Amino acid sequence: MSKHANQPSGEALSFLHTLIGFDTTSRESNLGLIEWVRDLLERQGAKSRLTYDRDGKKANLFAKLGGGSLPGVILSGHTDVVPVDGQDWSSDPFCAVVRDGRLFGRGSCDMKGFIACALAAVPQILTHSRDTPFYLALSYDEEVGCVGVRSLLADLAEQNIHPAACIVGEPTEMQLVVAHKGRREMRCCVRGKEAHSSLPELGVNAIEYGAQIIAFSQRLAMGEARFGQRSAGFNVPYNTLQCGTVQGGLSANTIPRDSEFSLEVRYLPGAEPEAIFEKIQRFIDGEVLPEMRSVFSDTSVDLTLVNDTPAFEIPSDSPLVSLVQKLSKSQRQSRVAYNTEAGLFQSYGIPTVICGPGSIEQAHRPNEYVDLDQIAQCEGFLTSLLDSTNESDWMKR
Repeated sequence: MSKHANQPSGEALSFLHTLIGFDTTSRESNLGLIEWVRDLLERQGAKSRLTYDRDGKKANLFAKLGGGSLPGVILSGHTDVVPVDGQDWSSDPFCAVVRDGRLFGRGSCDMKGFIACALAAVPQILTHSRDTPFYLALSYDEEVGCVGVRSLLADLAEQNIHPAACIVGEPTEMQLVVAHKGRREMRCCVRGKEAHSSLPELGVNAIEYGAQIIAFSQRLAMGEARFGQRSAGFNVPYNTLQCGTVQGGLSANTIPRDSEFSLEVRYLPGAEPEAIFEKIQRFIDGEVLPEMRSVFSDTSVDLTLVNDTPAFEIPSDSPLVSLVQKLSKSQRQSRVAYNTEAGLFQSYGIPTVICGPGSIEQAHRPNEYVDLDQIAQCEGFLTSLLDSTNESDWMKR
């Protein structure tokens, strides 16, 4: 991992070029990338565990790096990236390009940059780790609801593997993140009754009744913003609620029988998203459905859970927080509104923090990039982390 000051190693850059070359958009398979990493680690003497999705087209990877019987440290990253459809890129998003001290490509900061740094650190970990091993955890489908990591954690439980700490390398500009919001997504399906639009009294308009539910949800969101729970340190310090997708209708002259939309709550640590959706359900049961069924009895509104990824918060005086803040030279402990896999690792009982190269402001955008200096900083951090875990008593919990 030798490198000039503020310049990443050739190994990290080479790995990042290769990783970006795999199109791991969430709708695609990630097996090419996972199998490439598996083979790379195997050539260095490290064995990997793979857990697949139900179709066998995607997989997580979990590998133990280094010896020792003590609980180790997970370096965690997701392998999937968001689509580039409709975005105006100045170069091929799946071919890394270096310009003006930045490396451009889809996933460069979110979050293949961290994975590249972890892979570059493997030889040093294998050579120098003593009592405390490291683990590499790579997941699929984080971008669509933190799907893959759930089966990875289930596999760890089945194998009775309980690491002492986890670092999720999401892009934080190498600043320490100690909390983030949870995210719950619900799908609402409204079934009305179709009719010719010239005879509206014969139909039940599923779009219009869905709109009533959306409007009610918007009023709840306004209430949370004005009067709801607050948590200092978050840039949006209250629970948020929004409608993100809507589908419905066949033609302008047909009363629509069906509509479907999504409702998403991003909630603070300690908040109860159930309470918000219970209010929506009471509105549906008490006002929307009775009115619909007064016209046609065979109507329905179904509110179902699509995804729930928990909030995350670690005490500011945790030994892991102190260690990572010191080694990363982080100037602050941040709380963020976006959602990561950290809450799931924490729910498994693993103390977790978020710290990685790149800026979240570049994620998901055209011409996504990571500063080369950030890659260098991350490599330095991992080197310091390896040295520190060899000396830290708290890892022996």
